[in-house]
Amino acid sequence: MSTRIVVVGGGTAGARLAQRLPVTLLGEEPHAPYNRVLLADVLAGRYAPGVIALPETREPVRLGVRAVRIDRAARTVECADGSLVGYDRLVLATGSNPVLPPLRGLRGAALPEGVHPFRTLDDCLTLRALVRPGVRAVVIGGGLLGVSAARALAGLGAEVVLTQQGERLMERQLDAQASALLRDHVESLGVEVHTECRVSGLRQRDGAVTAVELADGFVLDAQVVVLACGVRPRVALAREAGLDVGRGILVDDELRTSDPYIHAVGDCAEHGGRVYGLAGPALEQADALAELLLAEAATPAPCGQSSRKAGRVPTTRYTGTRALTRLTLGGPQPLDLAAFGDATAQPGDDVVQLTDATQGAYRKVVVRGDRLVGGVLLGDLAAVGTLARAWEGDEALSDAPLLHLLTHDGGS
Repeated sequence: MSTRIVVVGGGTAGARLAQRLPVTLLGEEPHAPYNRVLLADVLAGRYAPGVIALPETREPVRLGVRAVRIDRAARTVECADGSLVGYDRLVLATGSNPVLPPLRGLRGAALPEGVHPFRTLDDCLTLRALVRPGVRAVVIGGGLLGVSAARALAGLGAEVVLTQQGERLMERQLDAQASALLRDHVESLGVEVHTECRVSGLRQRDGAVTAVELADGFVLDAQVVVLACGVRPRVALAREAGLDVGRGILVDDELRTSDPYIHAVGDCAEHGGRVYGLAGPALEQADALAELLLAEAATPAPCGQSSRKAGRVPTTRYTGTRALTRLTLGGPQPLDLAAFGDATAQPGDDVVQLTDATQGAYRKVVVRGDRLVGGVLLGDLAAVGTLARAWEGDEALSDAPLLHLLTHDGGS
């Protein structure tokens, strides 16, 4: 390809593009692109950092390079080291930042000693160096990330407390019954779980954290605090360049921003009102954009025009992702879970639930009309292959009994 494509961000989406296309990839982190989904396994010591490296890109990645400004008129990206990188097409894959909660004792970007987010490989390696058997660790946030961090810390021998402001763990993905089973499992790993529990502040001594204060006045001693309060799309670079921004960088079905020469993919992109924040959609977006850019290169538009201005109809369009979340929790008795769609039934929906309390297994699907609209599986994922295909394809279900959806082994 003769088109100069520059990708800002070396995460899942950016690395996928760089595997498929000859691009200049600017990676802010000093590490080669890696699989962020497996960070908890690195923290737990199950994998060495090198094991989670993503496949090599077609061109070398420029590591440790932070993009600070986009000049849309000149089509250049300015980097923190003062260098300028010119582009014909720019792809923003800037990812997301961890949310820092508004707590007493937590101000600005400088965190007290012992307080860390859990978002990057450096976060992971720093935590691993701090945690040893008997260390008192408090995880703030009981979503997917917080649960993963808590089980990893427990595996290292830490005394772990997991705090969740909501009513239950992983409340965005799981219904009440599944969440209760998940809590039982997490507690069996030695983690102390507090739900409906609001953290109000941090106590420090000589710049290091010593305790976590709860809104009800209770105090949790802590030598390590992990912030797992969610993520927020990184949009500052796009906003400063004058691109349209909502919660994320707004893109159309060509993953194109309000500037026809700039695209956005992954955690930073908002498509159809949704910011996914998951690896699956990031990969699908990167693949769709790679196909579109390859098609453009094969049939270039007239000089000085984008394909949109030339009136060409793209052969590839991104229409959204139906994402299924999977997680494996380690321990003496590992627990697998999968969740997708809306697992809360509405009036008129058909629901099938199977529970095996002795095995800690739970399966549930919700069907609306002739469509599978959501489901949860814990402990037994034998049917996840069948359910994933039915969910992702959004096709009418057969006339087979609904129980067939949960008992058919479609492979995982």
